[in-house]
Amino acid sequence: MQKYTRQAKPADLSRIMSIIQDAKSQLKAAGSSQWQGDYPAEDDIATDIKEGHGFVFINGQEIAGYAAVIVGAEPTYQKIDGAWQNDQAPYATIHRICFSSAYQGEGLAKIFMADLLSLQVAQGIINFRIDTSKYNQPMQAVAKRSGFVYRGIIQVTEDKENPERLAYELNLK
Repeated sequence: MQKYTRQAKPADLSRIMSIIQDAKSQLKAAGSSQWQGDYPAEDDIATDIKEGHGFVFINGQEIAGYAAVIVGAEPTYQKIDGAWQNDQAPYATIHRICFSSAYQGEGLAKIFMADLLSLQVAQGIINFRIDTSKYNQPMQAVAKRSGFVYRGIIQVTEDKENPERLAYELNLK
């Protein structure tokens, strides 16, 4: 079965939102307040797609996962309880990464992450950041297996209940 990553298209929006709703349910079941409000909303994903930041992971003929990769300074990363290893070079932030529960446990997130990193490296980006809730064990595992190193705690604005996020960094050079 073919597995690959491609840029998201407007026609993918409905399927992506279904995956996001599924991910919200998974996070809630894990006791996380992450993504339990309006974020990420359909407008967020539509903007990702329009600006070329949205990517989907294809498994066979199905969209199995989604992520946004945004190059440039992330405002929530400006203040960290900890320290970034490289705070000088440009970096890409991986946001909104999620998979349908139908594909959990198949190791596809690791492949997706490798694809996302490779696509950015091909564009000259070699520094990456990602964050997640302390309750999101699967995302923490994917980050660590992909070589990301824990750097500290950042604060997000969309989660009033628990705004702390574990922040990770990957520097390829």
